[in-house]
Amino acid sequence: MPGGAADDDGRGRHGRDGARGAGAGRGGTGVSTPGYRVWAVPGIPEVRPGDDLVKLIAAAVAGSEVPQLADGDVLLVTSKIVSKAEGRVLEAADREAAIDQETVRVVARRGTLRIVQNRQGLVMAAAGVDASNTPSGTVLLLPEDPDASARALRAGIRTELGVDVGVVISDTFGRPWRSGLTDVAIGAAGIRVLDDLRGGTDAYGNPLSATVVATADELAAAGDLVKGKAAALPVAVVRGLPHVVEEAGDGDGARALVRDAGSDMFRLGTSEAVREAVTLRRTVRDFTDAPVDGGAVRRAVAAALTAPAPHHTAPWRFVLLESEEARTRLLDAMRHAWIADLRGDGFSEESVAKRVRRGDVLRRAPYLAVPCMVMDGSHSYPDARRGAAEREMFVVAHGAGIQNFLIALAGERLGSAWISSTMFCRDVVREVLGLPQEWEPMGAVAIGEPAEAPRERPARPVDDFVVVR
Repeated sequence: MPGGAADDDGRGRHGRDGARGAGAGRGGTGVSTPGYRVWAVPGIPEVRPGDDLVKLIAAAVAGSEVPQLADGDVLLVTSKIVSKAEGRVLEAADREAAIDQETVRVVARRGTLRIVQNRQGLVMAAAGVDASNTPSGTVLLLPEDPDASARALRAGIRTELGVDVGVVISDTFGRPWRSGLTDVAIGAAGIRVLDDLRGGTDAYGNPLSATVVATADELAAAGDLVKGKAAALPVAVVRGLPHVVEEAGDGDGARALVRDAGSDMFRLGTSEAVREAVTLRRTVRDFTDAPVDGGAVRRAVAAALTAPAPHHTAPWRFVLLESEEARTRLLDAMRHAWIADLRGDGFSEESVAKRVRRGDVLRRAPYLAVPCMVMDGSHSYPDARRGAAEREMFVVAHGAGIQNFLIALAGERLGSAWISSTMFCRDVVREVLGLPQEWEPMGAVAIGEPAEAPRERPARPVDDFVVVR
């Protein structure tokens, strides 16, 4: 039984920096040595749909030579037997169809292997659909609600055996950038699934500002060491870590281990990332006051510079307005030019004021970029037709660069809005910003943290925009 020399009860409650169990003192000094015990529970029969898993586990514990369950123990249960008991067995000759059914979004794909987010919010291979340890022609789905399953097991054990234990339901995961598989918690009850050490200090007095330990996952992995993958031992017990068991209530559940979209730095795969970044980019018109990281904007500029361009040219220049003074000076000059144009068109003062307010999106942004087109390296032609086509090539290339820029900003978690107004007063923009005459301002990009999540946008039917010959 792995672990230190903790006794069978091991009920002393200690913090994470204290002893993990009532280990024997070293050399009779009375110093407690951290340790715990973990063992598999033999005697669990083949589980079938409708079986009472609580009674099966209670009978196995009572009829084996392993210690009886005690308050403060943690029961580690493989998800497969939970799925079988709950009838999550699906007749499916085509496993891929079952994976499709359980998939919310595809994160990465290589050949037939898919890493997906499933209905439980877990990102894993094949949505957790398992064709092993189940009759031919069937597949096992994960429990519908693993946390609810864990709560039911915990309550049942309390009723059946009169002990208060924590419960972890585990499944096997691969991990990005790490070879091999390990068990992690997908359901939990009565467990402190996360041990938040932020605000404390380490042994040298250094402040801990980012340390949040996934205790439930550590427990799941400990149990897997004794359960094994093919030993028909789907249940294990950990003893000597009572500090991880909630003193009251069922706790947050393993769902707390799943990162939400906003805090997931690795949400997307490769081709899927490109497609989703393009399709999820939105025009953002309201921003927070949070400052914008100039380094993130420069990384987006680097992405813009990879766009295709004619004659191996680089027709992009980006003027970055990082100071409020520069932004205000430009926008005031542009507004005056716009008002003069509108008055010249005969609009009323009320109509002029209403139209000018459309440019306020640029004033609400904490950062502006003005992309400019230069036609260095363009070819000259004696006729207007080819000359116009040459310019259009550069305009198209510049648009591709701006799109790259906007998508890269979205990848940096920055909202943006491309506003074309600088194109209507290029001389004014060049004068205010001190730009060369050959630079053509091609709009302004408002940049900042979105004040709210963008609204969903229905997909346009592709066939409406496609002509096949």
